[in-house]
Amino acid sequence: MNSFYLPILIILCVALIWLALAFAFLRRRLDRYTRTIRKIADGDLPVAGLSENEIGLETLSLAVKSLVDMQQARISSIDTQRAELATVLDRMTDGVLIVDGAGKIQFANPAVESIFEIKDPVGRTVVEVLRQYKLVEAWQRSQASGQPEEESVELSARHQFLQLVVLPDQRTGGSLLLVQNLTRVRRLETIRRDFISNVSHELRTPLASLKALTETLREGALDDPKAAPRFLGRIETEVDALTQMASELLELTRIESGQVPLEFIKIPSTALLFSVADRMRAQAERAGLTISIDSPQLLPDVKADPSRLEQVLVNLIHNAIKFTRSGGEVVLSAQRDGDMVRFSVQDTGIGIPADDLERIFERFYKADRARSSGGTGLGLSIARHIVEAHGGRIWAESKEGRGSTFYFTILVER
Repeated sequence: MNSFYLPILIILCVALIWLALAFAFLRRRLDRYTRTIRKIADGDLPVAGLSENEIGLETLSLAVKSLVDMQQARISSIDTQRAELATVLDRMTDGVLIVDGAGKIQFANPAVESIFEIKDPVGRTVVEVLRQYKLVEAWQRSQASGQPEEESVELSARHQFLQLVVLPDQRTGGSLLLVQNLTRVRRLETIRRDFISNVSHELRTPLASLKALTETLREGALDDPKAAPRFLGRIETEVDALTQMASELLELTRIESGQVPLEFIKIPSTALLFSVADRMRAQAERAGLTISIDSPQLLPDVKADPSRLEQVLVNLIHNAIKFTRSGGEVVLSAQRDGDMVRFSVQDTGIGIPADDLERIFERFYKADRARSSGGTGLGLSIARHIVEAHGGRIWAESKEGRGSTFYFTILVER
């Protein structure tokens, strides 16, 4: 009996041992796959080391590899989208802030630092970054109501106009803040309003004068042999002023749109000053002024359109003569300034108010002192556009009662 069961017992023991070894081997493989899948879930994707033919687990190996490939593709797509979004946010001129429910800044693009003049806004509170009670109150209202809010504020100290849009996130309790710098837009609106106002002013005076003259002629002055020529002469003067205004405005529009071709040639800088001075000397002498040149003889040539560059200097000299009292002086000069030649027209006139200096090159803009001086208000604007078309810049320095100096730069001929 014992001899009968002994072989069976031996076979069962061997089978059990084999099953135990096989189970242990399989368990080790399953533990390995478990660790691999956990690493995949954590973002660590070890593709290497996954065998396709391990103790009959080919299907599982292929499934895990497919999962790894899909996960990698998704993460790569997310990284690409994140990089594109980061690029857009970095280049935006509008500030973007992500704020959590406690009012802490979680994200801020570079525009935020520029708009609010603050370093490293992330981690700070909304109050610390915005620093304007109206903007902070808009965020607080949005937090309380859960609705979008808008608020605008003017920062007079920094000459800025900001608009804040708050978009709440109901899921997280946080919010997205969009800060728009509307300073340039407001400035353009101001310029547009002033342009319309100035055009209306410039047209109203000659048109009113023409209407009065024609009515006077119709009422009988036309039959008066002495008065009629005088009134007709005044009408002709007003028509000439309107014609000049229309001509200069058309020319300015063509220059701005690039429809005026410039013929660049080499021009001797000093010779240009002497040519323009001779051209304007008679007009200066009639006003009781002197024109002089203060410039070194050895100056490089410039690359420019000679007729247009003379037009710039003539406009500046004419402006100086108009606002300089009899007995004054206008000085023309030129100096080397790096790869530019800096021309200047200096007068001993009444000067320009500080508030007007930044706007004197706008179309039709006139300071109060210039209202009664005649002219169209387009000369300086034409000069600015001509200089900019040459690749240079133009500006003015002045103190009231102590004269003005207009500068512009032109590239040196190489």
